Amino acid sequence: MGTGPTLSRAASRHHHTGARGAVWIVVGTFLALVALTTALVAAFVNSTSIADVFTRQEEQRLVHRFLERSERQIMEADRLQITWDDAVVKLNAPDAEGWARNYLAGYFWGSHRIDRIYHVRFDGTLVRCWKGGKITQECRYNQIGGKVADLIRQSLKDDPGSEKVGEWRKLGDVRWPYSAKGLPVGRAAASMDNFDGKPALIAAASIVPDVTASLLKGPPDYIVLVRYVDARMIADLQSALLLDDVRFDQAPDADEKRYSLAVTNLSGERIGWFSWIAKPPGPAILRQTAPLLAVYILFFMGVVAGGAIIVRRMRRTTSELIASEAQAQHNALHDAMSGLPNRAHFMQRLRQELSACIERPEFGDVFIAYLDIDRFKVVNDTLGHHVGDELVRQVALRLRRSLPPGDFLSRFGGDEFVLLRRSTGGRAAADMLGRQLMALALEPFVISGNNLEVSLSCGISWGPEQSEDPGELLRRADIALYRAKQRGRARYRRFTRDMDASVKLRRDMEMELRRAINRDELALAYQPIVNAADGAVEGFEALLRWTHPERGPIRPGLFVPIAEQAGLMMPLGQWVLRRVFEDCRDWPDCDISVNLSPLQIMASDFLPEIDRLVRETGADPRRFVLEVTEGVMLDRSEHVVDVLKGLKYRGFRIALDDFGIGYSSLSYLRSFQFDRIKIDRSFVQNIEADLDAHSILRAIVSLGHTLRMKVVAEGVETPMQRALVQAAGCQMIQGHLFWQAMPLHEARALLEPAAMEKRRTA
Repeated sequence: MGTGPTLSRAASRHHHTGARGAVWIVVGTFLALVALTTALVAAFVNSTSIADVFTRQEEQRLVHRFLERSERQIMEADRLQITWDDAVVKLNAPDAEGWARNYLAGYFWGSHRIDRIYHVRFDGTLVRCWKGGKITQECRYNQIGGKVADLIRQSLKDDPGSEKVGEWRKLGDVRWPYSAKGLPVGRAAASMDNFDGKPALIAAASIVPDVTASLLKGPPDYIVLVRYVDARMIADLQSALLLDDVRFDQAPDADEKRYSLAVTNLSGERIGWFSWIAKPPGPAILRQTAPLLAVYILFFMGVVAGGAIIVRRMRRTTSELIASEAQAQHNALHDAMSGLPNRAHFMQRLRQELSACIERPEFGDVFIAYLDIDRFKVVNDTLGHHVGDELVRQVALRLRRSLPPGDFLSRFGGDEFVLLRRSTGGRAAADMLGRQLMALALEPFVISGNNLEVSLSCGISWGPEQSEDPGELLRRADIALYRAKQRGRARYRRFTRDMDASVKLRRDMEMELRRAINRDELALAYQPIVNAADGAVEGFEALLRWTHPERGPIRPGLFVPIAEQAGLMMPLGQWVLRRVFEDCRDWPDCDISVNLSPLQIMASDFLPEIDRLVRETGADPRRFVLEVTEGVMLDRSEHVVDVLKGLKYRGFRIALDDFGIGYSSLSYLRSFQFDRIKIDRSFVQNIEADLDAHSILRAIVSLGHTLRMKVVAEGVETPMQRALVQAAGCQMIQGHLFWQAMPLHEARALLEPAAMEKRRTA
């Protein structure tokens, strides 16, 4: 009883101290706000003139970049359309006008609104011209003939957008650049100038072949495009840069309320000025300064009022903390998406039930059913993660509604559910439980108005008959689930003793594979990729091999899935890339293809990791072709596209492997420019007897050529298959008809000049 006043006084002192601290907080906040407001007003006044200068410079820079981008777009469109074997041949053929009308004049007028098109020789001599999409005799070429000659000379000096030059060859009196592949490099240049008294964008690009270098006998012709800077282009500039009243004048605008930018041609001569209404931010900043001060005062008053509210709310803190703790405990034991108990909650319940059955055998057994949704990843990849999430919720709802009230259902994550049931009957009870669960998937699930037919796989164990350890009992149910998946899915399996042996084998192989990676016991074999025409070696594909000291050679189809499930694909893929970079660093010039796992591409640190490997091994990325499967493109996320673009930026080439057997789609062939596609061996194996297979092959090859991709045929094993894939247009061939995969030293020997010549003449 004597402690009551003491506690009361202590509580009073505590509250008094808290209130005094709150007052100091409010006063300190008020003084800080006053100082901050004063500093902001001074900063606003002082920064208005600086802001105006920066705004003018930024708008001038944006207009200049817009004009440069417009020049570059027309130049690249010109270069892309005429880097073509047909352009070299057709433009100097008897039917040149008809061909040019369809593939040059019509295309440039219809797609890019080019006003005039000129076909000129390398020395600037005019061959023919078009106005809009039609050929015309009113060329007015004398106005720009000298400028065109300047552009042609400029294109040879510097063209940053062209392919890297491997060598220079003599074409007549001109030295022309060629790529490392022996193809002439297209050159182009663009500039703004006056034409017909109006400003215009003028671009000139060389006409060079893209496949057959021998078509270019002398200095190439050029195609010159003229696009007026008309009202439409000015409107585009105004809309893109959010500028007002953009104009082009021959003389500078003296109005102080307008900003302007001088424009020069290739020779540095000034051809006019772009001007637009200035929008300096200074006056707006000054107008907003006064309201800001008022807002801060109101904010200060709100802080004072809020301080009083805080003191009152302190009394509610205890009760809110208690409620929050209860909610946190619930969240810790339940799955957020389905509302079902999670793994931690399930293990608590399993220990309780198993202990009760051990102490009281008359209670029977505790049955565990471990089930998941078959091919759930395909649902996510093809229909989207939102459909996958809704499917998980509907499966959980159907399980809760259909099973007896005494069953304990939980979700472990993803598409995995675990059911606990106390019952008697041993194997018969397990069979009854399995049939009940399989029956739940007989009716389709309705998601977004569509019927989705899926199946379930299930593994069942029970204790204490099979085990008295909760973790071991769950592991055995998981093993039985894995066996059900192996047997074809859409079924249940009871755990049996023999199942442990197969799982033990997989675990042993996982440990041995991990050890093989760490001890560098893996190896690479190299299978040549040859030219379809003469059988010359164009490159190699690096293939992973594992020869176990006791088990002997182990197929990649066996140990690669184990690596994927065990999380070993990243170290395994890193080992393969490092070894290939080191093996082939000093090889003569040839392509080396390496397969990438989707797990590698999806890793957040893949690009930095490959940069590190390139630095450490000194490899040249331009020599390597990285092969990806169609499955990796299903995601179509920004990450996948960014990784592939990052690889191309670093110099790697990208090939689409096993084309035609997965989720083939023209959309991702258009969304990303692959360097080559590899036709799966299944299209080649039956090509001699299957006319449909040959037709499909020709269609795929035609598609690849249209998209400017090289086409490789895999699995060629007979001379007839070689003849058919070559006739279909495949440029490269890979298969046992030529070579099987071979060790490093044998592959290296094939690149020696004597070996290459012997094979070519064989």
